[in-house]
Amino acid sequence: MTPVLTIHRLGHHGDGIASGGASEVYVPFTLPGERVSGKIMKGRIEAATILSPSDARVRPPCPHFKVCGGCALQHASDSFLSEWKADIVRQALAAHALEAPNIEVLTSPAHSRRRATLAGRRSKKGALVGFHARASNNILAIPGCTVLHPDILAALPDLEALTRIGASRKAEISLAVTVSRAGLDIAVDHAKEADGPMLAQLAALAGQSGFARLTWNGEVVATLAPPLQRFGRADILPPAAGFLQATEAGQCALTEAVQSATAPARRILDLFAGCGTFTLPLAETAEVAAFESDAGALAALDAGWRRISGLKAVTTETRDLFRRPLLEAELNRHEAVVIDPPRAGAKAQSALLAQSTVARIAYVSCNPLSFARDAARLVAGGYRLDWIRVVDQFRWSPHVELVAALSR
Repeated sequence: MTPVLTIHRLGHHGDGIASGGASEVYVPFTLPGERVSGKIMKGRIEAATILSPSDARVRPPCPHFKVCGGCALQHASDSFLSEWKADIVRQALAAHALEAPNIEVLTSPAHSRRRATLAGRRSKKGALVGFHARASNNILAIPGCTVLHPDILAALPDLEALTRIGASRKAEISLAVTVSRAGLDIAVDHAKEADGPMLAQLAALAGQSGFARLTWNGEVVATLAPPLQRFGRADILPPAAGFLQATEAGQCALTEAVQSATAPARRILDLFAGCGTFTLPLAETAEVAAFESDAGALAALDAGWRRISGLKAVTTETRDLFRRPLLEAELNRHEAVVIDPPRAGAKAQSALLAQSTVARIAYVSCNPLSFARDAARLVAGGYRLDWIRVVDQFRWSPHVELVAALSR
């Protein structure tokens, strides 16, 4: 007899979770409150029948949903997803006995992802470029994708042409594609080594396709125009495949939150600064010291700052903040700190911040769990958690990003 289960919550990967006797059962593409049935295999129901749908269930907008591995939650309404992502942050904080302040959620629109890494493989008919299929190494073509920027979708035939040149039938290549004002910035990796004739072929294709820059296995093949990105008033030329916020709307929301959290400081530290997403807008009103382990990113930041007049002083230092976090005396020379660590958070740096006299902290995080751990250390050191904004750049995914304002 096929069991009937009730979904009581979503897991952090977006799967519905039901109680199945002594253990939990994971049911993808379901929502809390729904009654479902299906065959349980290894603690999962992969193709559940929805017996009673939730009021939050909507028709998925993308034709590739459930097959593509890119989106997990297109069956849920926007209002449900906003509250669910806010609740993930609340739960992470509660695990450290912290009470979350009011949480605002800002969601990027559809068709706005300006940065993506696609997979490419040659096929009998030519080439296939797209995302991996769900729980599979197979590549799925994605015409009509509702996440990617239209400029990326329009370039799919050109990306297939690159794949025909550089991929073998057995090996898969990766194509990191970023939208810039000058055209697409494309970095291809894991491809065939390019000899002279292939380099000429690639350069010709870049010109015909209007790519701003084409990089092949780490080497620049062609630059038709600098693929600049705008941070505040400054234009930055990031390294090939360099980090960029996933959507323009998301970058604006994060920047505005960081500016609000650090105001009215006039001496600011920007830790894990990258190419200057926050450094350069903050330099409109404050002197900023930027620290980052990637020397290429800092060089791009410095060059962008020098091209713009009217900004306050910006200094840069290449430094591994995991091995050499800033010490208390270095921190105390500044009125505010922006910290934007990778998913692991910044355990050592947060411990030193907790001992500092810095008045304000803007903590930018892509992982609520590591953020909550670091926030608990800061609160124990005398900081107050003032507010949190969730910035949802990865629409329809379980990914959660946030900016938190803390003050002494």
